[in-house]
Amino acid sequence: MSSSIRRILFDKSVFTVDENVYAPAEDSFLFAENLDVQEDDSVLDMGSGCGILGILAAKKARSVLAVDVNPFAIRCTKRNAVLNGAFHRMAFIQGDLFSPLQNLAKFTVVLFNTPYLPMSQSETRSWIELSWDGGSSGRFVIDRFIVDVKKHLEQTGRVMLLQSTLAGVDETIQRFEACGMTAKTIAQLALPFFETLFLIEAKIR
Repeated sequence: MSSSIRRILFDKSVFTVDENVYAPAEDSFLFAENLDVQEDDSVLDMGSGCGILGILAAKKARSVLAVDVNPFAIRCTKRNAVLNGAFHRMAFIQGDLFSPLQNLAKFTVVLFNTPYLPMSQSETRSWIELSWDGGSSGRFVIDRFIVDVKKHLEQTGRVMLLQSTLAGVDETIQRFEACGMTAKTIAQLALPFFETLFLIEAKIR
């Protein structure tokens, strides 16, 4: 295996990750440990990365659509779906958030491990940087996601979104509320240097 390819194990699954794709870390594992998907769910894995969340979901759910703006991430997700026997329950689309989806596309569960790190603005970003770059406030991608997610959610569906205190957890909950949804934190993990990860669940009111 090339030195630029990492091999990561989680819950009897194996994921290979190349240098252009975000490798699962504390945020991914917190999300994966609290992933709640049922056999009749249709799942949207937004920002699929290496595919860890979508593939774990596909082992239970009826279907999973993986979306990522990074073409290397989509290739990586496909490769890992085959590796873990989940390819037959998954579909894959490259694109920016909901832009590649049809307006009528709806899901019972939407997963999103967001880019939440506040970053200084620059004209050029690498594909890997897009996986964590949340703009100057850390909220650039989060806010765009919240505005559009409701129209792609079944009435009884739910969103599971992970972010850090660096991007304002209370503001995320307030923005869900402003869009006609209820939201609460369902899991958290304190990290060094005064940062905490939060997994937020939101539902249509």
